[in-house]
Amino acid sequence: MPATRFVHLVRHAEPAPDGGGLTARGRRQAELLGERLGRLPLASLHHGPLPRAAETARILGERAGVRPQVAETAGDYVPHLPHRGELPPALADFYLGFLADTTPDEAEAGRELAARAADVYAGPAEGDTIRHDVVVTHNFLIAWLVREALHAPRWRWLGINHSHASLTTIRHTPGRAPCLHVQNDMSHLTPELRWTDAPPEEYV
Repeated sequence: MPATRFVHLVRHAEPAPDGGGLTARGRRQAELLGERLGRLPLASLHHGPLPRAAETARILGERAGVRPQVAETAGDYVPHLPHRGELPPALADFYLGFLADTTPDEAEAGRELAARAADVYAGPAEGDTIRHDVVVTHNFLIAWLVREALHAPRWRWLGINHSHASLTTIRHTPGRAPCLHVQNDMSHLTPELRWTDAPPEEYV
């Protein structure tokens, strides 16, 4: 009989400008998040292949006592490239412009990876024990999985944003709809470490 599963989605911590890993502030963000998640009996820790996700997962894993595993499905990609007819008319020009550099090959690869990610990172646990899984990834995939949990239109991953080292948890309970337990939560971070890579109007 399946059991409840908590999938903890983490956006990577603040990246270094050269793309080679994290800033000092980002490393501290990852440490604090690892301390928070280390209170849970974590079953797995997957991360995308890019350096900013890999370093976040390494630090988090050291603090939480779980071994990171690289996963292509946790990478940085466009999960769904909408066509104009899917989008509300008032939003179409903005979002199509935002995604204009996405090539057909990238769109197809992203679509396939997003489908695989939904299979791996959603749904109840096998067996009869509550399970906690962590995925260190990027904003686009977290937005896609939130959209999946809410059964929203495919284009609606757009506009769902997450700050560095924030936590989004989706609870998958057998026989129930997925529950967005927390989203973009930064309560584990000290005030000066919160809201990095967020529009100024989102600061609180």
